[in-house]
Amino acid sequence: MEQQTQKQPKVLSKATQAQQSIMTTYKKTIWGKFTSAIKEYNLIEEGDKIAVCISGGKDSFLLATLLKNLKKYGKNNFELVFLSIDPGYNPFNRKILEDNAKLLEIDLEIVDVNIFDYVASIKEGSPCYVCARMRRGWLYSAAKNLGCHKIALGHHFDDVVETTLLSMLYNGQFKTMPPKLFSDNFENMQLIRPLYKVREKDILNWKNQNNLLFQNCGCRFVEICERDGTKSDSSKRKQVKNLIAQLEQTNPIFANNIFNSIHNVNLDTLIGWQQDGTKHNFLDNFDNKKSKKN
Repeated sequence: MEQQTQKQPKVLSKATQAQQSIMTTYKKTIWGKFTSAIKEYNLIEEGDKIAVCISGGKDSFLLATLLKNLKKYGKNNFELVFLSIDPGYNPFNRKILEDNAKLLEIDLEIVDVNIFDYVASIKEGSPCYVCARMRRGWLYSAAKNLGCHKIALGHHFDDVVETTLLSMLYNGQFKTMPPKLFSDNFENMQLIRPLYKVREKDILNWKNQNNLLFQNCGCRFVEICERDGTKSDSSKRKQVKNLIAQLEQTNPIFANNIFNSIHNVNLDTLIGWQQDGTKHNFLDNFDNKKSKKN
């Protein structure tokens, strides 16, 4: 009797493994929250052409993978363009960006813009703020030239919570990061954040399980600060991130409560607020409220 040969298991590519793990291992913590945000905030509609911004980090590459899955398995008829702005990465970080795009089978278009040299020359103000603004401007321009009317960024749940606390603690404002907004300078261009409900810890778990290596930060200014022992704007965010982690040790729903609070603002209890560029004060309608009660 001839001996039957065992069928060898099919070896999956890293791209396939990363995509399948989203639909299996992380179906609840990543895929479910991703699709929930798209539905609740109406982020993607029929006929959309979306520029997916790839910064080189774990968040943007996960976003690209999720949107590829959505286009493959979802019902929406939309187009995707994968776009990266290279503001002057060193050769090592540029190679990581290109290698990961190839590894995850993402057809990435890279626009070279020499932003870092300009930012490094700034003597006053916030270099990180200027860099972010310039990168955003180039991103909008590139997306518009490609015929896109939406830009998808990889900001996640923890970014939203941290931004809210940063605004309160360092700027004296209650200001958060909305899931979508219109551009002030590019007509009819929307920015969307499909990872709005996804926790960073789950993104890290997905990255580590699939043995993926991404950029931590490709910014040359941050590299200089770390080498010289000086502080950059990112140190404030790190302080807030550490504060949240510390408070979550005694109250596991601390971050969730902050996130829920931006969805449940009670305007009747606010002292002052701003809407469409106009400032309002609780005294504006205080007497009218009294007359209504009487």
